[in-house]
Amino acid sequence: MPYSAILFDLFDTLVRFDRERMPQIEINGKTVRSSAGLLHAILTTQAPQVGLDRCYEALGESWREAERLRAIDHREVPAAARFAHFFRTLGLDETALPDGFGRALIDAHRNALGRAAEFPAHHGPLLRRLAERYKLAVVSNFDYTPTALDILERAGVVDLFETIVVSDEVGWRKPRRDIFDAALGRLGVGAQESLFVGDRADMDVLGAQQIGMDAAWINRDGEPLPAGIQAPTYEIRDLGELATILKL
Repeated sequence: MPYSAILFDLFDTLVRFDRERMPQIEINGKTVRSSAGLLHAILTTQAPQVGLDRCYEALGESWREAERLRAIDHREVPAAARFAHFFRTLGLDETALPDGFGRALIDAHRNALGRAAEFPAHHGPLLRRLAERYKLAVVSNFDYTPTALDILERAGVVDLFETIVVSDEVGWRKPRRDIFDAALGRLGVGAQESLFVGDRADMDVLGAQQIGMDAAWINRDGEPLPAGIQAPTYEIRDLGELATILKL
């Protein structure tokens, strides 16, 4: 199939999230990996009564609430809204805190996530070869665009993509067509001349299929295809297999 553009998911497709790279803290006698320690250090400057355990629990609660809301209709819950819930859970009035305080917490969380993203060495050369022949884009479900940009900048590949579309900007998450349409519109290509590459059958494969785009599913563990989803155009175990599919 002669494609004009290749679009990629970010997490567990271009980069892999390694929780062991997250900061280590002690919660209730157990060692956990979380950004909560970084957030707590900032939080204590304005709310010293909040302990690390409460900070950790509130961070988890804000994530669970965001996931609950996203599951309703795939509407994104941006980082600012998630952290507003975090403050409410702690009984804090965000409007009474210094300007930019919430953003400082978001940025600390962003930095921790960025350091935990592993960019496999063979992905860089592959992307550079692809960029010589195709328009490239990233389409990611994530609540804070700067995190995605940071990760790709650290990997040294951000300039290879003509557009990077993150759900917090569009307002909708995959598999909604809105986020795919936004990326295709910026690239100036149609769905039928594009290939989407991602690791989630229920988000990436389904979303691409719903708008008539071919899909390459990275199925590392050989999992069965979820019910109700048609077989993708390609099924691979590693991103490097694109070189063979596209005859690079």
